[in-house]
Amino acid sequence: MEGVEHRTVKANGINIHVAEKGQGPIILFLHGFPELWYSWRHQIHAFASLGYRALAPDLRGYGDSDAPADVGSYTCFHVVGHDWGAIIAWYLCLFRPDRVKALVNMSVPFLPRNPLQKPIQIFRALNRDNFYICRFQEPGMEAALAEIGPARVLKSALTSRKTGPPRLPEGQQAFAGTPDVLPSWLSEEEVNYYVSKYERTGFTGGLNYYRNMDLYVTFILNFTQTGNSQQPGLGVKSKCQVSLLWCNLDLTYNTMGFKEFMKNDEFRKHVPFLGEIVVMEGVGHCLHEEKPDEVNQHIHEFFQKF
Repeated sequence: MEGVEHRTVKANGINIHVAEKGQGPIILFLHGFPELWYSWRHQIHAFASLGYRALAPDLRGYGDSDAPADVGSYTCFHVVGHDWGAIIAWYLCLFRPDRVKALVNMSVPFLPRNPLQKPIQIFRALNRDNFYICRFQEPGMEAALAEIGPARVLKSALTSRKTGPPRLPEGQQAFAGTPDVLPSWLSEEEVNYYVSKYERTGFTGGLNYYRNMDLYVTFILNFTQTGNSQQPGLGVKSKCQVSLLWCNLDLTYNTMGFKEFMKNDEFRKHVPFLGEIVVMEGVGHCLHEEKPDEVNQHIHEFFQKF
C-alpha cells in the first residue's frame, strides 16, 4: 500500500508488526478477529492526510507479529479499536487512563466483570455449546477451520449479516453463509491478502484470545482489589472520553443483551465519560471496511473535540 511503512517492534519479549503512515498526533487503530492491521487500510490513509500519525499493529498471534503458543500470553494492555481491539481498549482505559486522550470503540461495549461467574460459563448458559466463543475453546478448532479453508472462513466472517447468536455447527456446515459474490466494499484482492496471512499462520493466535477470557476476569479483579480502582471494571471512569460506534446488522449488537444494556442508565454508570452512541443502519460487523468514509468522519469529529 502506497506510503505505508512497516516495522517490527520488540515488546514484552515478542515481535510486533506495525504499519504506520503520517506525522502528527498518534491514533492507534487495532483490529479484531479474524482481521489484521490491513482492516484499517482506509483509516490509515485518511487520517495520515488529516495530519495524524496512524499506527495499526498486527495483534500478537496475528499476521506478521509473533504468535506465542502459550494461551496465557494473550493478556491485553495497550490497544484500542474494533471487536477484540475494542475489548483491549477498555482495558487500556482501566489500566492506563493517563495515556488515552479520547477513545472511539466499535462493536463491543464495556462490560463490568462478574466476580461470581466466568465469561465462558455465562456464554454456555445463554447460548449453548455451539455458540462460536464456546466452540473456540475446543483444542481441535484450528484444524476444523483449516479444513473449511481460510478463504471461506474469512469471507463469511467479514461479510456476515446474521443478527442472531453466531453458532458453529460441526463439520462443513460451519461458515455456510459465505457469499457467492463479494459485496462492493470488499474485493477478491483484499480477501486474498487476509487469506495469504492466515494460510501461513493458521487461526491459533486469534483463537487464543477467546481461550484466555476467563483469565482476564481474574486479572482485572486482582488489579481492582489493589486499590487502583474503586470497583471492578470502573477504570474507564478516569478521564477517558469515549464514543461508541455500532451497527444494527452487527451480530454483537443483537446478541447477549448488549443492545438493551447500552440503552439503560446502568451502562453510563460504568462509562461516565461516554459521549454519544451511534448506531449505523444497514451495516454489518466490519463497519470500518464497509463504510470507511462515515466511520472516518465520526472518528475525526469526535477527536477534534479534545
